[in-house]
Amino acid sequence: METRVLIAYGTKYGATAEIAEKIGEVLREAGLTADVLRADRVGELGVYDAVVVGSGVYIGRWRKEAAKFVKDNEQALATKPLWVFSSGPTGEGDPVEMVQGWRLPSDLQPIVDHVQPRDIVVFHGAADASKMGRLDKWLLKNVKAPTGDFRDWDVIAAWAGDIAAALQAGTGA
Repeated sequence: METRVLIAYGTKYGATAEIAEKIGEVLREAGLTADVLRADRVGELGVYDAVVVGSGVYIGRWRKEAAKFVKDNEQALATKPLWVFSSGPTGEGDPVEMVQGWRLPSDLQPIVDHVQPRDIVVFHGAADASKMGRLDKWLLKNVKAPTGDFRDWDVIAAWAGDIAAALQAGTGA
């Protein structure tokens, strides 16, 4: 029986979309069926056996489309194996430490507590000033966040590999 996984994401400049695509690639390489979609383009969740949802983080908040997806699909997500990721901090070091232990926006915490994801991670992000508007450039400067690509593809692939292993072993269900 085929296991079908949805990877839904919210992104502003595309860095989180690339993380979602990498997760989908690893899942497909493991023999799973993986659909990678922007969160605001997801249709019926009933066709999926498991869900991975993630978002880029801006000023401590998820992108609207990803937050809305989680809120609108709370009941369905509670019935499926779910993994959650955020991407955002730029620079060197442990991404969770860099955001003072933050793992999710506070407005999503009650929903996530209800749906009980198998794991919640924070990945390093990427910030390309050439793609940003003035406000985002100003925000980066004010929080002294470095620009560049700080995503650790090995860490992302390993996490996706753990998801694949759990689903194949039946422990994700």
